[in-house]
Amino acid sequence: MRASDSSPSTAAPARSWSQLVAGLPPASFGIVMATGIVSIAVQQLGLPVLARALLAINAVLYAGLWVLTVLRLLRHTARFVADLRHHGRSPGFFTIVAASGVLGSQCLLLGGPRTAAEALWWLTAGLWLVLTYGIFAILTTTPNKPRLDRGIGGVWLLAVVATQSVAVLGVLLAPGLTEGPRLAMHFLALALWLWGVMLYIWIMTLIFYRYTFFALAAKDLTPSYWINMGAMAISTLAGALLVQAAPQAPFLQSMHPFIEGFTLFCWASGTWWIPLLIVLEVWRYAIRHVPLRYDPMYWGVVFPLGMYAVCTRELTRALGLNVIDALPPLFGLAALLAWLLACADSLLRAWQWGVGRRARH
Repeated sequence: MRASDSSPSTAAPARSWSQLVAGLPPASFGIVMATGIVSIAVQQLGLPVLARALLAINAVLYAGLWVLTVLRLLRHTARFVADLRHHGRSPGFFTIVAASGVLGSQCLLLGGPRTAAEALWWLTAGLWLVLTYGIFAILTTTPNKPRLDRGIGGVWLLAVVATQSVAVLGVLLAPGLTEGPRLAMHFLALALWLWGVMLYIWIMTLIFYRYTFFALAAKDLTPSYWINMGAMAISTLAGALLVQAAPQAPFLQSMHPFIEGFTLFCWASGTWWIPLLIVLEVWRYAIRHVPLRYDPMYWGVVFPLGMYAVCTRELTRALGLNVIDALPPLFGLAALLAWLLACADSLLRAWQWGVGRRARH
C-alpha cells in the first residue's frame, strides 16, 4: 500500500462521500417534483424566463439524483433493500416515478423536446409498474410489520401521486399521437386516474383513522402529511385534463358529466385538508415547539402548494369556475416562496457539509 492511501486527507473525504450516498433518503426525488411543479406554476403566473431556468435546474437535479441512486444501489445494496422493506421509508421510492412524470410534463409545457417527454413517459410508466407491484408485494409478504400508527403516514400517498403523474403526462402527450395510440393513451390515463383515486380512498381511510384514534405526537406530524392534499391536487389535474380532452375521444365524451363531477370531488377533498394542515403546523411548531430542522420531506410541502395552484387553474378552465380565479396565483406565489426557503436551507446545509469536509483534512 502506498503511503498516500492511508493518509487522513484522502480517507476522510472518501468516508464522507460514502456516507452521503449510503444515507440518501428514498424520497430524495421530491426536490425534482417540487421544482418541476413550481416551474409550471410560475409559467402560469407569466414568468416564462424563470420557468425555463427552473426546467434547466430540474434536469440537472434529476440526472444527479439518478447517479446517486444507482451508486447507492450498487455500493450499499443492503441499506437500499432495507429501505424497500421498511413500511415508513419504502413509499418514498415513488418520488422517482412522480419526478419522472413531472419533469416530462415540464418539458412538454415549457417548450422542451417532445422526444424527451415521450421517453420520460415510458420511463415513468415502467417505474410505476415495477415499484407499485414490487413495493406492495414486499410489504405484504414481510413477516415483521409495525403497528398501524407506526407504519402508516402521508408518505404512503406518494403511490397515488406516482399513479396520477403517469396519467397527467399521458393526457398531455396524447394530442400528438395518431388516432389509435391517442385513444389508447386516453383510456389508460382514465383508468389510472380512477385507480389512483381509489387508492387514495384506501390509504386515506387508514391515515384518518391513525389521526383520530391513536395518540399523535408533534414530532410524528412530519411534512409528508401535506401529501394528503397534494395527492388530491394531482388527481384534480388529471381529471381536469381529461375533461378538456373529451372532444378527442368518444368514450371520454360519453363520460363527460361523471368526469367533471368526480374531478370537482377531488378538488374539494384536497381543499378540505388545507385549513386543517395549517392548524396542525401551528400546533407542531408554535405550541409544541418542535425545532424547525431540514427534512427531505419538506419538498413534500412545496409540491402540494404548487400542484394546488396548477390544478385549480386547469379546473377553472375545464369547468368555467371563475369564482376561484384568485386561488392559482396565490398558491403559485406561496409555492415559489416555499421553494426558495427550502433551497436556501439546502444550500446552507450543503455549505456546512463542505466546510466540515475541509476541516477534516
